[in-house]
Amino acid sequence: MRLMIMFDLPTDTAAERKEYRQFRKALINEGFLMIQFSVYERVCVTRQTANFLEKRIRKFMPSKGVVQSLMVTEKQYSDMHFLVGDAVKDIRNTSDRTVIL
Repeated sequence: MRLMIMFDLPTDTAAERKEYRQFRKALINEGFLMIQFSVYERVCVTRQTANFLEKRIRKFMPSKGVVQSLMVTEKQYSDMHFLVGDAVKDIRNTSDRTVIL
């Protein structure tokens, strides 16, 4: 399961830019990776985990702008097509759960 967070936040004033930076930093601290500007995603083990993360994100939401979430399965996510550009081969961005001891 993947939880995607998409946002469009105002950055006209210094206070709005600060809120934008704090929101983006909080997403990164929660384990989200940027897949495009203002589009972040994270692998979740279950739908319950994704729901829990969505509730945590509500706690540090900015006061203005638009923030949307989308939960997709791994199958749906893997069906994404790249029309221009190449996929980033980042191991953190996969659902592989290999543990080497």
